[in-house]
Amino acid sequence: MASLGYVRNRAPRSADPRRAGSIALVVCEENVKVFADPFFSRMLWCVSKALASADLQLVLLTLYSARDYHTVSRYLRSGHVDGALFVSMHGKAQFDLASLGIPLVLCGRPVTGAERLSYVDADNVSGARQAVRYLLDSGRTSVATVAGPTDMSPGIDRLLGYRKAMAGVGINDPGMIAYGDFGRLSGEHALFRLIDHRPNLDAVFVASDLMAAGVLRALRRLGRRVPDDVAVIGFDDSPLAQHTDPRLSTVRQPVDAMAARMVRELLSLIATPGREPFHAILDTELVLRDSG
Repeated sequence: MASLGYVRNRAPRSADPRRAGSIALVVCEENVKVFADPFFSRMLWCVSKALASADLQLVLLTLYSARDYHTVSRYLRSGHVDGALFVSMHGKAQFDLASLGIPLVLCGRPVTGAERLSYVDADNVSGARQAVRYLLDSGRTSVATVAGPTDMSPGIDRLLGYRKAMAGVGINDPGMIAYGDFGRLSGEHALFRLIDHRPNLDAVFVASDLMAAGVLRALRRLGRRVPDDVAVIGFDDSPLAQHTDPRLSTVRQPVDAMAARMVRELLSLIATPGREPFHAILDTELVLRDSG
């Protein structure tokens, strides 16, 4: 115990001896991405704030490698937490979520098995479509997109919103679509690929603010003025959006409201076992600044 630096966990026990008094926030990304993307820090803060009034501890777990799946699964099954919130899920989980034996709420619609799981999501399709419609209505004629990962519902749905808006004006051009991983560097690389295929593009809808920051950097390196030559709209309305040059127009997803709803529904599931899964879709909002 001395050599390992063991310290007793002195967190207060739940008044109910059957309860652990803790909730897990499971982020399905590698550690470096969790701490680099402002979405995750904001979600962590919002969930912590929502749990404070319930006098519950929050345990942060990251889930990325095959070894993580084994460790996290064992932890969740062992009675350490009363329930769990899952954030940023990719594709199909490597274990059956329902078999964990605890109440679960997901941030975002799962790609598979959505009807059997409870989740809170933003209206990604409508938000993306509104952003692209704004660009088209502003006179932009060659609107490209940097889409997110195809194994995540936000990536899938934001691309669908883009396609719906473009189909509304009779455009279906696969060469106007590039993909990233929601990170800054992937947005920069995607913009270069788009310019190679469609050098005359005059607007880009980007599926995350971090990728949009990469797009802005790539456009500066190419000598393209924003928004004069190319308009840019991101997605998230993270704090980063107000500190890019120029300030980023973006689609605001209600992270605070999503976190609060996730916590509220999870506590209801804990209090009333056996409830039917619920699905909540919250509205987004187009926020116009200087880039679009």
